Amino acid sequence: MPKTTTSRYDVAEHLRTPEEMAAYLEASLEEANGDAAFVAKALGDIARAKGMSQVARDAGLSRESLYKALSGERVPGFDTILKIVTALGIKLHAEAR
Repeated sequence: MPKTTTSRYDVAEHLRTPEEMAAYLEASLEEANGDAAFVAKALGDIARAKGMSQVARDAGLSRESLYKALSGERVPGFDTILKIVTALGIKLHAEAR
């Protein structure tokens, strides 16, 4: 039987359009169950798809700060999230449950 090789799946490679990025964030928000670090990690995936350097510039953050904020290991401040979402070209909205 031949050996099966696998490679690591990177969702950032599949987020090509703003609509796909927004849908991914929407799904992440629904699955997060209140886990802000989970949402930050999803924003990190989207930022990698767009290019971390460009997102950092557009958000007014250093690349290092952006990586740390979106690592999923910490919960960034809401002001940072708003800067990042704006830099990503994503609009947040609220709706009644």
